[in-house]
Amino acid sequence: MRRVLMVNFGVFLLFCVGLLSNTLGQDSDDSYTNSTTAVYIVTLRQVPTLHLFQQQEAVKRVREQNHQGPKHGDTSKFTRPKLQPRNMSKSRYWRSRRSSIAQAHDSLLRDAFKGEKYIKLYSFHYLINGFAVFVSSQQAEKLSRRSEVANIVLDFSVRTATTYTPQFMGLPKGAWVKEGGYETAGEGIVIGFIDTGIDPTHPSFNGTDTSQRQYPIPNHFSGVCEVTPDFPSGSCNRKLVGARHFAQSAITRGIFNSSEDFASPFDGDGHGTHTASIAAGNHGVSAVVSGHNFGSASGIAPRAHISVYKALYKSFGGFAADVVAAIDQAAQDGVDILSLSITPNRRPPGVATFFNPLDMAMLSAVKAGIFVVQAAGNTGPSPKSMSSFSPWIFTVGAATHDRVYSNSITLGNNVTIPGVGLALPTDEGKMFTMISAVDALKNKSSAVDKDMYASECQEYDSFDKELVCGNLLICSYSIRFVLGLSTIKQALAVSKNLSAKGVVFYMDPYVLGFQINPTPMDMPGIIIPSPEDSKVLLKYYNSTLERDATTKEIVRFGAVAAITGGQKANFSDRAPKILYYSARGPDPQDSFLNDADILKPNIVAPGNSIWGAWSSAATDSTEFEGESFAMMSGTSMAAPHVAGVAALVKQKFRKFSPAAIASALSTTSVMLDNKGEEIMAQRAYANPDQSMTPATPFDMGNGFVNATAALDPGLIFDTSFEDYMSFLCGINGSAPAVFNYTGKNCLLSNATISGSDLNLPSITVSRLNNTRTVQRLMKNISGNETYSVGLVPPFGVLMKASPTQFSIANGETKLLTVTLKAKKNSSIASFGTIKLFGNMGHIVHIPVSVIVKIR
Repeated sequence: MRRVLMVNFGVFLLFCVGLLSNTLGQDSDDSYTNSTTAVYIVTLRQVPTLHLFQQQEAVKRVREQNHQGPKHGDTSKFTRPKLQPRNMSKSRYWRSRRSSIAQAHDSLLRDAFKGEKYIKLYSFHYLINGFAVFVSSQQAEKLSRRSEVANIVLDFSVRTATTYTPQFMGLPKGAWVKEGGYETAGEGIVIGFIDTGIDPTHPSFNGTDTSQRQYPIPNHFSGVCEVTPDFPSGSCNRKLVGARHFAQSAITRGIFNSSEDFASPFDGDGHGTHTASIAAGNHGVSAVVSGHNFGSASGIAPRAHISVYKALYKSFGGFAADVVAAIDQAAQDGVDILSLSITPNRRPPGVATFFNPLDMAMLSAVKAGIFVVQAAGNTGPSPKSMSSFSPWIFTVGAATHDRVYSNSITLGNNVTIPGVGLALPTDEGKMFTMISAVDALKNKSSAVDKDMYASECQEYDSFDKELVCGNLLICSYSIRFVLGLSTIKQALAVSKNLSAKGVVFYMDPYVLGFQINPTPMDMPGIIIPSPEDSKVLLKYYNSTLERDATTKEIVRFGAVAAITGGQKANFSDRAPKILYYSARGPDPQDSFLNDADILKPNIVAPGNSIWGAWSSAATDSTEFEGESFAMMSGTSMAAPHVAGVAALVKQKFRKFSPAAIASALSTTSVMLDNKGEEIMAQRAYANPDQSMTPATPFDMGNGFVNATAALDPGLIFDTSFEDYMSFLCGINGSAPAVFNYTGKNCLLSNATISGSDLNLPSITVSRLNNTRTVQRLMKNISGNETYSVGLVPPFGVLMKASPTQFSIANGETKLLTVTLKAKKNSSIASFGTIKLFGNMGHIVHIPVSVIVKIR
């Protein structure tokens, strides 16, 4: 998500989906559908290409094992994941398979509708077997009765959820150095981005980096680049290896604006260019904004390759059908990492939040060996505000880093007020007269009556230039700035045309909890984000005005001030802190807000005031229009940080499954801030730093990402596709949904497990009824080591672990058994941790969360 917008009279809505499981559901709230026609995502019972390929490979393995005889090995209940096939799309057989599936879809639709009108948008074949189709509700009902059809879902909308952060995360002296320096960090790994596209002309995506080294060709990748007038031939290179766009759902609805949204992979919004550069932008690109150089930018994995799947657009956001098509294509192309800085607009209904087209497509992507990263959402800080649900998705929340661009204004009464703004200072040692915009109007009475928004400094002709010239102009920052009706850029232009020395923005009291990113200003200026501080400014200003005793006209402006400027960063802030807007757990299992035994978020990463590449045509932030870099905030910015670190882990451990990568990131994360104290979490959107308490796993998951430690985790906890299926089948009443989405029959499953039984690097129990025992299978990927087990039990819970000490050789596995016993009745969540201390320096930590406790 782009910048976080929260005002006291506006809220974001979570989403619901109309489900069809051979019965049709309705969603009357979707503003882009009417009562007669809509886009539906249809899943068929026949297996998709990937599953068919894996079934054939499994048969081959069984034959080989029977031929070779049984092997001695681990017999634990946890299934070891297999390395999945890549680059299947280059096979002639599988290309013909894709074509035959599409033809089968066409045949089914012709037979079902027998001459009726319909529009097929996509054929899905790789991760799921199905299609997206634009039909009437009656036709959808007719489709749902077909024996070939497993599931129909009404399409729904989705939304979008650095120069310094590599240093804050310790990369230059840690992870980069350990693996050969930034010159090779991420090389050979392809990160796929499902977002708003990319600006291929940006230097962050050049085919040669700043050291003029050519990128290698990723042989396992088979993606292509679309060629259009605004994305011409040559836009892609060895860095940007793939680019496509998906907009059929929007086009069919009649809301696609090709001139604004670009019918190509080109980014007309800015969000996608920004997120791609955070994860994998070239190293050493100068971040120049408003003529000032803010340093050299670098992605977390600067030598990783980028493939873009544009499925979101500036004017309307996006739709699930387009996103599912993008995920399906990315998996087919052979990406290694998939980064989604997007979330659904509403929480899925039904038996569980996990059963929706996006999460099911991502489950198949994980089965194909792709590590999937998703933003948690910007719907915090309330509990259960999570917008990323499933255990196979690595969910990332947003935290601060220690860089702050401080700006301030010192008044003539020696009061200094803090503010924001990447602005120049006023002349050193000098104070300048301040004049309010409403007092600088040419004709005050008539002008105010004519334009009630004159205080926002948007119209040059309204003001008396002689009054403003050489002075500081005071302007209001109202809700119209939040809505984009007024802009900082326009106010600056007006101030410059009036020859003002600088501009001071005070906050309208009706704007509450709106996070203002430091905004570039090409003149002295400041934005005072606090309504209380704004009152201090206005009180001082009004107290110094001298008026004529008879006419009450102002005869002298007595208020003076100096602006310190905000282009110089300082690095003394306490960090990380969990940002108020970052979505929180516990993970909601269903639309009734029952809690899942799954920890969300998984981890947190830098998400506030992040510099990133900006599209030359971007209009998402008017303050950065025309700039090559922009500063943005949100969980959208946090997710690609983790995608970049995952690329570093994948580069070192090529055979790691997605769950193994997740484990390495989770168990090595940081639980203390840069002052050695507990990480704090903001609890309110108004004055967030005044509402902080210690962060819990429901705020930060396992902790703050530690890129260096993730490359040497010691132990890993692995989970397979079969384990996820056992988990899904273990949800009460889930068998029909599991069968409809995956074709798996839960009645034939050998075993079902709860979420707390998944082999995750965390333990979450939503309801502890007396006693519960869970197990975790650990594999040593380092040298021989002896571990001691340390326990900090959740409040009100007795916790034991066995063994309390163990030795484990390289490649060996051990089972850790944990018993939890409720000591008292309580419905208040409590938290503990299990730490495994290795004698070779590895520390593995497993957060433990228990919500309801029944003795």
